[in-house]
Amino acid sequence: MISLAHLTDLARRFECDLSLPVEPLRVGDREIDVDTTPAIMGCINLSPDSTYRESVATSTESAVRKGRILAAQGADIVDIGAESSNPRTGRVSVQEQVAALVPVVKGLASEGVAVSIETYEPAVARSCLEAGALLLNYSGGPASDGEMFPMLADHEATVVLCHVEGKNSRDVRAKGIEQDPIPRMLDYFERRVDHARSAGVDRIVIDPGIGFSHDRHISADARVHYQGRALLNTFRLRRIGLPICHSLPHAFSLFEDEFRTAEGFFTVLAHLGGTGVYRTHEVPRTRAVLAALRALGPQSFAPGA
Repeated sequence: MISLAHLTDLARRFECDLSLPVEPLRVGDREIDVDTTPAIMGCINLSPDSTYRESVATSTESAVRKGRILAAQGADIVDIGAESSNPRTGRVSVQEQVAALVPVVKGLASEGVAVSIETYEPAVARSCLEAGALLLNYSGGPASDGEMFPMLADHEATVVLCHVEGKNSRDVRAKGIEQDPIPRMLDYFERRVDHARSAGVDRIVIDPGIGFSHDRHISADARVHYQGRALLNTFRLRRIGLPICHSLPHAFSLFEDEFRTAEGFFTVLAHLGGTGVYRTHEVPRTRAVLAALRALGPQSFAPGA
């Protein structure tokens, strides 16, 4: 069980990381201090294979409508993907992804919605950036960086740089679940961030990648424990100096019929861990939890308050 004693011990062991500053999130002409105003990234899935059925859009019109609703509900960014990151689902060709994504990007961008695209394919990223996307949720590994980073710099786009150990988010063979994943992540992000900056990319967010799938031999219980540890230890990544994004888990195995409450629960862990950008299928619930956490500031827990 998560306890105050456990959280206190974690904070004491890594106290030097707790208050390290991170850069603001910059998307388009907007700049957000995510420590004072957390950013919410609502997501839409154009792939019918997505396990989170509530986020699936079945047409361009449906996706644009969902995007408008997410923005009205408080999403600062609307993230759209056309291929499931689950490796046990079908692949979607580059041509099919472009055909599905570009009309949605154009429709939402024309209404002033900040659009993010989740992809690891350079051709998909290029088409969507040219259509008006402001952010790339980059789910590819380092092998594609040489093509992706100059493209992002040319478009002055923001990138969410995901922790991907294999070729891309669907490649789960290389993934492990360590008791303490942070040292490996620090080394990984330092190298990729340096590469991105050397290519001229100066709008960077880092994502520990806990929402991506694992190999079949890793149980759902082991995975959710790993996700919880990573969320609470997020603040140790602040030494990179960049905003940190988490794709909030939905933990079907843990929450079962009440799975739609899961992302609200994990929002609390992410907040305690110092997350700045919250990628969620449940924008109203996440927004409400973050508002409550802000309202119940430190003064609420002081003796005699």
